[in-house]
Amino acid sequence: MAVTGTPPFPSQPSAERRLPGQPLGPCLGRLRRGAGDPTHRHHGGRWFRATCTPEGPALLEVAEGRETVARAWGAGAVWVLDQLPALLGHHDDPSGFRPDHPVLREAQRRFPGLRVGRTDAVWEALAPAVIEQKVTGKEAFAGFRWLVRRHGTPAPVPPEHPAHDLVCPPDPDVWARIPSWEWLRAGIDGARSRTVVTAARRAGALERTLHVAAEEADRRLQSLPGIGPWTSAEVRQRAHGDPDAWSDGDYHVPGWITFALVGEKLDNDAAREVLEPYRGHRYRVQQLIGLIGAGPERRGPRRSLPTHLPRSW
Repeated sequence: MAVTGTPPFPSQPSAERRLPGQPLGPCLGRLRRGAGDPTHRHHGGRWFRATCTPEGPALLEVAEGRETVARAWGAGAVWVLDQLPALLGHHDDPSGFRPDHPVLREAQRRFPGLRVGRTDAVWEALAPAVIEQKVTGKEAFAGFRWLVRRHGTPAPVPPEHPAHDLVCPPDPDVWARIPSWEWLRAGIDGARSRTVVTAARRAGALERTLHVAAEEADRRLQSLPGIGPWTSAEVRQRAHGDPDAWSDGDYHVPGWITFALVGEKLDNDAAREVLEPYRGHRYRVQQLIGLIGAGPERRGPRRSLPTHLPRSW
């Protein structure tokens, strides 16, 4: 099932849409899984997203400027353009956010009108989030990249398109059929692969979490074996556009939130306490701090990657 060859796709997009201009990086940059993500790219002021929609695969191209110009190819082209306002955070309401800390006020000044976008694609957010559990970003991104390139679908654009080599991620049925030895070749242990396969078999129920309140979506996600608060938050940040879904339990995030807001790198419990006054907007706080780089400098040796799995990357 490796991605080989490219079917003949039309040179012109299937559809086009224009919206008022806005910075795209805060909404679209957070969807990339590392610089080599085969499903996302940023080049020359344009953002490219290869995705599998309910209508079929699509390649979305969004150009930044005074006017946001989006074009799309593939069977899901109309779907991704209809969904574009949500992707860019037009549904998000930050009016109740009242930052009373100088770091947050400065971040708001530098990133006015920041919105938390949503992809409305729960499965596409969940599979890579599980792969990222308890490992370094470098290791997780490489494993995700290898599996997507091997089992995904070529982006539905012609060979001359600058994103012609992007790949739409596999659908849940394909993820569920990946054999155990391929997970190991991707450097992904049995616990994470079992979680992905188990969740893939309930993908329909996962997508229905888009239509319930945030607390209920969190409960349903965490009801799945292997899904805890961190994975649920990572999914809800991207798929649901939940401005309160901060990365509870992350290895780095609590430290740089507490460093930015109290001047000291503290643990996860302390981060929860510091964020409590911003309940309803805790992920918005996390995103603002991340955008201005207000966390502590990283010191010391990098964590070495494990060597007991037979990786192919």
